[in-house]
This record gives sequence, structure tokens and C-alpha cells, in this order.
Amino acid sequence: MLFADSGLSDAQISVLLAIWSLTAVVFEVPSGAIADRFSRRSSLVASGVLQAFGYAAWVVFPSFWGFAAGFVLWGLGGTLQSGAFEALLYDGLAANGDEDQYGRLNARVDTIELIAQVPVAVVATALFSLGGYQLAGWISVAMCLASSVIALRFPEPERGEDEDEPGYFATLVSGLRASVPIKRAVLAVALVYAIDAFEEYFTLLAQDWHVPTIWVPMATIGVPLMGAAGAHLAGRLPFRGWVLFASGVLLVVAALLAVPLAIVLLGLFYGLYRFVLVHVETELQHRIESDARATVTSVAAIGSEFVAFAIYGLWVLGSAVAIGVFILVIALVVRRQ
Repeated sequence: MLFADSGLSDAQISVLLAIWSLTAVVFEVPSGAIADRFSRRSSLVASGVLQAFGYAAWVVFPSFWGFAAGFVLWGLGGTLQSGAFEALLYDGLAANGDEDQYGRLNARVDTIELIAQVPVAVVATALFSLGGYQLAGWISVAMCLASSVIALRFPEPERGEDEDEPGYFATLVSGLRASVPIKRAVLAVALVYAIDAFEEYFTLLAQDWHVPTIWVPMATIGVPLMGAAGAHLAGRLPFRGWVLFASGVLLVVAALLAVPLAIVLLGLFYGLYRFVLVHVETELQHRIESDARATVTSVAAIGSEFVAFAIYGLWVLGSAVAIGVFILVIALVVRRQ
């Protein structure tokens, strides 16, 4: 909404999102190797700092180039977090022999992350009413810095510092090689995770479906709640191939209706999608046997960025209906993995 209210067109907004994805394409795998070779916890700390600078750029320079700079910083921060968090979580469990609990814990993390969007939506509405985008932006900067402080307290299993430990480039190559035998699991994560790029358009959809700007955060509050429900159930129910296909159908129907009540269908779509995402992410982590876990996870993430370009393009060319059809295609591919 900040971009649209600053005078940017749908095409310009999609270009900004593409810049965000391009940054991830360039730095995703190298940053994963940094986390594997040095410190995953430090990568998470740096991630929050960079994203804070990204939000600051949006507040100080609310123009196309200011937004672009912010997305580059946010993209860099995102690549440092991507892979590092999953690897830190999985290896932390494995150190105690509890790696079989990763799926349930991963589902819990996703659930909490999505539920947190509910109070954030309420606060965003209040902040926007009190101080507009400026106040909301600076609070976002503070929250990113707070996340870095919290990350400093994360425990990280020791990996040793002996002379035989591989260097950065050896770690990078090891991670790339380890991705080949499990390429199907990597592809599934890449395809499914890319759908999350569509989340960036939820507020614009609400506006297009005739919801007043000030009420958009409250109107879409049920979407992350449905996503949280789907993620929670993923930790308890087995994967079913038809679930992602059903989510695509719901999105197409919602986009065709294009009325405020269609947000309910959008929420159902998101819940089913999050159910599938937790399952494919968990399956990938169980299949990784290399020590370069963050790098392998980043390989899947970089694949998702390439697919995300298609999401951005489809939004410009055909909006949500085209994206829904694209998800149906992804569902058919993933079902065969």
C-alpha cells in the first residue's frame, strides 16, 4: 500500500518485487555457505540489521529508487536468514537426537509466525491512524533490530575449529553437490515456497476488492490465521497431494468473485498452501545428509526466487486468476515428486 499510495503503478511494484528476488538469486547460495562455514546465529543477527536499514530507506526515501534500495537491503538480510534458521533448528535438535521432532517444531514455528501477524495488523491500523507510514515504518525498523538482539541468545551447536575443516568455497561446493541426489525434494520446496511471493499482493487484492485502505489490515486479519491453522495441522496430519490443487481452485474462485467476502476464500487458500509448505520443507531437511545444510536449503530457496518471477509477471499480465492457474500447474508437478 505504501508503494501504491506513493504513486507507483502495478508494473513498478512488480519491478520492485523482482529486484527483491534478483537480490536473493545472486546472494542466496553464497550466504547459505557463509552460515555453514562460520556461524548461523551470526547470520540471523546480521539479517535483522540489514532488514532494519531496508525499512529505514523506505521511510526516508519514499520513491521508486528508495524502495529499490530498501528491497536490496531486505533481500540481503533475507538471504542470510534463509537456510541458516532451518539449519540451526535442525542441527540443534539433532545434537540431542531429536531430529524426528523437526516437522512438528517447524509447524509450530510457522504457526506462531503467522498468528503474530494478527496483533501486528491491529497495531498497524493504529499506527497508520496516528502517524501514517512514517510511524509504522520506524516501528518496523525497531522490530527488526529487536529480532537481532533476540537472535544473539539462540544456542548454536559447536562445529569445531580444527585445521581439516573445509574453507568457505569447499563448503559452498559441498552444499551444491549434496543438492543433486535429493533434487526432487529441492524442486518441491522451490516450487511450493515460490507461491509465498503472492502474499505480497494480499493487501492490493483487498483494495481491488473494494476494501477501504484504512481497513485493509483488519479485513485481511483472517488470512494469516487460516495460514496458521494449516501450518499447525501439518505437524499432525500426513501430506495429501490434492491439497495444493484445492488451494489453487479456491484462489481462482476468489479472484473471479472479486468482492470483499472473497477474502474468506483467500484465507482458505492460504491455509491449505501453508499445510503443504510445512510438509515439503520438513521432507527436505530429513533428506539432507551433508554438513552444508544451510547451503542445500538455500539452493531450494534460490530456485523459488526464479519461480517467483513468474508470479510477479502473472500479476501484471493477468492478476490473481492467472496466479491461481499457475498454482494448479505447480500442484500437478509436486504431486508427481
